[in-house]
Amino acid sequence: MANPEHLAILKQGVGVWNEWRKKNPKLVPDLTETDLSKLDLHRYYLHGSRLNGTDLSGANLSEAQLGWADLSYANLSRADLRGASLDEADLVHTNLFAANLDGATLVFACVVEANFEKANLSNCRIYGSSAWGLKLSGAIQTNLIITSLTEPRITVDDFEIAQFIYLLVNNEKIRDVIDTVARKIVLILGRFTPERKVVLDAIREELRKRDYLPVLFDFDKPATRDITETMRILAHLSRFIIVDISDPSSIPLELQAVVPDLAVPVQPLLLSGQREFSMFVDLRKKYHWVLATHQYTDIGDLLASLGDKVIAPAEQKAKELEGR
Repeated sequence: MANPEHLAILKQGVGVWNEWRKKNPKLVPDLTETDLSKLDLHRYYLHGSRLNGTDLSGANLSEAQLGWADLSYANLSRADLRGASLDEADLVHTNLFAANLDGATLVFACVVEANFEKANLSNCRIYGSSAWGLKLSGAIQTNLIITSLTEPRITVDDFEIAQFIYLLVNNEKIRDVIDTVARKIVLILGRFTPERKVVLDAIREELRKRDYLPVLFDFDKPATRDITETMRILAHLSRFIIVDISDPSSIPLELQAVVPDLAVPVQPLLLSGQREFSMFVDLRKKYHWVLATHQYTDIGDLLASLGDKVIAPAEQKAKELEGR
């Protein structure tokens, strides 16, 4: 059971608790197997705390620091964990039914046989998480970040395939035996400025509805060998690539490095009123898998024409390349 002294301090409020933790950095708070349900623990510093078997159902743990905490067998059903840090936490057999983890970090967390049914996992960073036997029925799994802070951001929409995708990017032998996966993956490239990312997100949502597996890759950074290699790997795994060349930044350099040895359909998009950069015109002349640019006036126009003007030409070219 919980240490009564620790429990009493916890209930005095976030200021008292966090100050106590600051003065006792080596102390491990013991809050095991007690009822903390529906408590307001917003921004509490619970790093390294023992919370195994504790009832935290319905608790507000938004932006709480729970790194290295032992939450095994705890009840976090319907808890608010938005923006919480759960890095390297023990979540083995933890009940997170209908919990809201939007924007939480689970880097190196152990979530073996955790229950995430109907939970919101949107925008979680799950790099290095140990995920086996998860319960994910009805969970929202959009934009899961599978890379570390030092790597280009790669997002996927399925916790259980996150490790697989990361492995594909970093293991050449594995890539050789998963050609069938490429029939559903679509790589989306473009600038990640607020104005352009709205377009990329809309494309991703539409592709999901059409049973594709969209992978969004942010390379709006200075070109490096690592970024180029990662993009090349993702490109070769893809059925086709959609690239918005509106307001290009590093896109010309990256495409120039990847397209020549690609042989994967590249469907460019361009906002009406803008011009293609000259290097892209040359790429299309040299490499027949770079398709004619589809121009759109706004997001509504783009989504309305996505099937006929973007997906269909890309699929046709993919089949043509398969035949060769």
